[in-house]
Amino acid sequence: MAEDGRGEKKDADAAASKMPAKQRGGFRTMPFILANDFCDRLASVGFTTNLISYLTLQLHLPLVQASNIITNYNGTANLTPLIGGLIADSFAGRFWTITFGSIIYQLGMVCLTLSAALPSLHPPPCAKHAADCKRASSYQISVLYLSLLCTSIGTGGTRPCIMAFGADQLELNAHRHRGAKPKWSFFNLYFFAVELAKLAAVTAVVYIQDNVGWGWGIGVPTVAMVAAVITFVSGYSLYIRMPPGGSPLVRLAQVATAAYKKRKAVVPDPSLLYEDKELDAGISTTGRLLHTDQLKFFDKAAIVTDGDVLPSGQPKLWRLSTVHRVEELKSIIRMLPICAAGIILVTSASHNHSFAIQQARTMDRNITPHFKIPPASMLIFTNFGMLLTLAFYDRVLVRVLRRFTGRPNGITHLQRTGVGLTIAMLSNVVAAVVERRRKSVAAASGLLDAPKATLPMSVFWLVPQYAIHGIANAFMDVGRMEFLYDQAPESMRSTATALYWLTFSIGSYLGTLLVTIVHDKTRRSGQWLPDNLNRGKLDNYYWLVVALEVVNLVYFFICVKYYTFKPLEMVSEEVELQHHGNGDGKGTDDAKKQGGNFE
Repeated sequence: MAEDGRGEKKDADAAASKMPAKQRGGFRTMPFILANDFCDRLASVGFTTNLISYLTLQLHLPLVQASNIITNYNGTANLTPLIGGLIADSFAGRFWTITFGSIIYQLGMVCLTLSAALPSLHPPPCAKHAADCKRASSYQISVLYLSLLCTSIGTGGTRPCIMAFGADQLELNAHRHRGAKPKWSFFNLYFFAVELAKLAAVTAVVYIQDNVGWGWGIGVPTVAMVAAVITFVSGYSLYIRMPPGGSPLVRLAQVATAAYKKRKAVVPDPSLLYEDKELDAGISTTGRLLHTDQLKFFDKAAIVTDGDVLPSGQPKLWRLSTVHRVEELKSIIRMLPICAAGIILVTSASHNHSFAIQQARTMDRNITPHFKIPPASMLIFTNFGMLLTLAFYDRVLVRVLRRFTGRPNGITHLQRTGVGLTIAMLSNVVAAVVERRRKSVAAASGLLDAPKATLPMSVFWLVPQYAIHGIANAFMDVGRMEFLYDQAPESMRSTATALYWLTFSIGSYLGTLLVTIVHDKTRRSGQWLPDNLNRGKLDNYYWLVVALEVVNLVYFFICVKYYTFKPLEMVSEEVELQHHGNGDGKGTDDAKKQGGNFE
């Protein structure tokens, strides 16, 4: 059975390979790729955006427990992409990892729909008094967890690969047609499509959930996800498909092991270190990494000693590594501190899906006499902020900055990330000020002990903090993603992309830890985060987050100051076409050297 499956996969690959390499990739593949991710986000955001309402109003869980379920789910959903990225880079390839991940995700969405639609899988509605509310049983919560687990596993296959796979179609296609610069940075285009999906989710989907029912509210994106999977697979013959280069973790382990075995050896002149272009051809189709002077301990893995080479001339890879493989490990190590700077940002934004929505629920949400904006739909202003900023940045700001800096992208990826981190702090400063104002209105109105009462304060006071957060994301998210794709070794781009989602995972878990610690430590002196926010000190929590962001920004600037960009030896156009067209991975001497890529 397994062998037959592999045969079918090879037949499909062979059929698709009949299309000439120059005709694959390009902008025409974007509808197939982005449609898949659009519906993925429509489904996930449409549910998670309003998950706090589902947990507190439908399953009748306490606020802190519901908040922790959300952050734990987000943490898991952003941890699995690391595994998915490794699978894609090791043996499955990005296309098949996305395909199977989407199918598993679809199963999770079906389970979520059933959980919301079937009365036996959620408690009955509350009676008139809150004391009569029956919490969800262990069985009902277990079904919810199982559904969330399936979507988390499916996310592990789609998120790390869809960005790298999409970037391959534009960036590698541009390499094939020298001088043809993509009109849009793929990552600007990707995040623009993602924000459109979020916009649809926090408006149409949330409205259906609040006014029609949760079964329909989750069922609609479930159906859309089916269409997305079919659309993505139908574009198979059009895609550039980079062949997997073997397990990146094994290669990294081989370098570390070889360096340790030769820890007492003296590193010679870099020109004497071991290189093998044919061995590295399959993992360096766009160019080999050149030697750098940082982390010199790992250079010892490329020192040739007695017994390192077999009689056939092949190296013993657990004793001897090429310079390219050594530099792969160095590149990943150098990227990690920069990636870590995104963790606190995720932690600081986690409250937008929990506490800020509960704030909105207490405020005047009337737009017309007959229509109230759903609390979770306040996230629409984050989406609008990011959409407008992305369009303005790519169409206007880059052109202006280019005149001053001379850089094609206006500013570097790291500068763009730094701007985003700075703006993000302002969002939480505004959030703290607005929350203090909201509590003063509650006190003046005599509603401190009426958490379900509507305060005489417009919900649109929350717009600035949401919008500023969207502006920050337009700078920071795209900057980080471009940095990871650009600086990651070619054969590890899915894995490196997963580092982006790993920061979301760690940041979400850290958000859970921070809320738990604050909730526990303030229990005696006056709860900061009680179920009744009117009696809480949520503004103090926001100021605590601002303090963490200040420390994080200083840390980021220190990391940037000492970061070294990877130097790359670029292969010629003819050889590059050969590699991307058939993935046979033969070495060549026809190459040109390029210094560190600062864009």
